[in-house]
Amino acid sequence: MTGTKAGKFLRGKIAALIAIIIVVGAIFTIANKSYISPKNIMSLMTSISLSGTLAVGLGCLLISGHVDLASGTEGCIAGIVVALLLGTGMPWPVALLLTVVFGCVMGLVHAFLVHVLGFMAFIATIGMSSVYKGLALVISNGANVSISNQAFYTIGSGSLGIFPLPFIIMTVLFIVYSLILKYTKFGRAVYLCGGNVNAARLAGVSPKRVSTILFVNCGAISALAGAIFAARVHMGGPNNVWGAEMDGIAAAVLGGVSFMGGSGNLGGAFVGLILINAFNNGLNAIGLQAYWQTAAQGVILIAALLVDYFGERGRVRALKAAS
Repeated sequence: MTGTKAGKFLRGKIAALIAIIIVVGAIFTIANKSYISPKNIMSLMTSISLSGTLAVGLGCLLISGHVDLASGTEGCIAGIVVALLLGTGMPWPVALLLTVVFGCVMGLVHAFLVHVLGFMAFIATIGMSSVYKGLALVISNGANVSISNQAFYTIGSGSLGIFPLPFIIMTVLFIVYSLILKYTKFGRAVYLCGGNVNAARLAGVSPKRVSTILFVNCGAISALAGAIFAARVHMGGPNNVWGAEMDGIAAAVLGGVSFMGGSGNLGGAFVGLILINAFNNGLNAIGLQAYWQTAAQGVILIAALLVDYFGERGRVRALKAAS
């Protein structure tokens, strides 16, 4: 599939998602008029921010042909780390910076497991997810760690006009990383590595270097997301953020990022994110039981993977036809 055809396909897919968002919004508004109230829209923007921030790091990694299934537990343990650091009286900007550095270290561990020990990213990050979950329980003694630094609360619950600060941070990350992927040499290398590793090597690109940077980046963004969520709920906890990575992955894949790597963009992931969260928010608005909401989220993830699977088959057939 040529770049032009791929671009047209992706734009068509994003347009279809936007149309679905409008339909979903109309249906839930008819069912409950408060669905489009300013209060609910602000709530929707706040709920989007966690999985959306994770989706930025995950989307870049997926495009390169890798995945980080420990992203949620990285955020979980990061929330506890920032809470413990703040508990020592450390200034919140320093505590936040150290937490992000801790996230970089977690990402570096994943790169080591994949590139030095030869594990598949899927297996390595699932294993590390259990490790982080266990460590989170150990260092917190299985309990929530409260945060009393009120200045730190701002990054989790502050707002600029009608826009919650976590949503603004997420949106800025989406814009910055979209520009990096589209207009920089590194961004082109990410797509090249995800599309064809051998071609990347022949072009002088080091796939290991590119994916190592992306694993570290994903760890840093996951830690940032965990810290922001901790600021929002005023505590770090062993159950915070855990599982949110699935919404991030589903949003990216729904928006056109291939699970196989090499295609998609973060703009599509952003639209996919809005669809998923608008749907989840609507289920809350009509009073559907939480059990059914969890099942519905699973259906969305499976649907996203099926769309990606058939889209990838179509791309392969187009490439064979072109050759």
